[in-house]
Amino acid sequence: MIAPSILSADFARLADEISAVGGEPGKGADWLHVDVMDAHFVPNLTLGLPVVESILKTTDIPIDCHLMIDDPDRWAPGYAEAGAHNVTVHVEAAHNPVNLAKDLRAAGAKAGLAIKPGTNFDDYVEVLKHYDTLLVMSVEPGFGGQKFMAEVLDKARKARDLVDTGHLKLLVEIDGGINAETIEQAAEAGVDCFVAGSAVYNADDPAQAVEALRAKAAPGFERARA
Repeated sequence: MIAPSILSADFARLADEISAVGGEPGKGADWLHVDVMDAHFVPNLTLGLPVVESILKTTDIPIDCHLMIDDPDRWAPGYAEAGAHNVTVHVEAAHNPVNLAKDLRAAGAKAGLAIKPGTNFDDYVEVLKHYDTLLVMSVEPGFGGQKFMAEVLDKARKARDLVDTGHLKLLVEIDGGINAETIEQAAEAGVDCFVAGSAVYNADDPAQAVEALRAKAAPGFERARA
């Protein structure tokens, strides 16, 4: 699965930029990744619920909301109620991540849990039993265009092992520095869904860039599932 991040899109042409990753039927973006930042949990400020609501009116691509915000227990359910397909919160910010997962699901969304590069995956395995998606951050959250941190792939491998052995039931997603040079190793580590911003929106043809990334990931998938 490829989830283009609109953080790298031209916000002055946002509707067109979203359409550009749609592609032909059966191709194009699987999810559309929307980064919500509050300038508190991370130092950057992007967009909020009103913009997400507008995006939902313009596309049929499932919306993957990544909330880099303080107090997600209070704010995250609103994104689920608005119609986001997957709402991801940071374990470092959530007060009660288990209850929050239940609230997100009750509001109609899949529940995602993100972990920063420096956060210990093993500490949250029990919490992840309540979630549908694990988002492994392969850069420090807050800004696009950063260099991929390969050392976080150990978290993806651990999660994949737990999924394959039936201890967890979730998608493994990765966000940060994903491009043609890094996506194959992430796929081999067991990642299911790849967030890509610059690699998609800096291309002349974003929809074609999505398919090129999918093709680059394929050998890694084959080795991971061998």
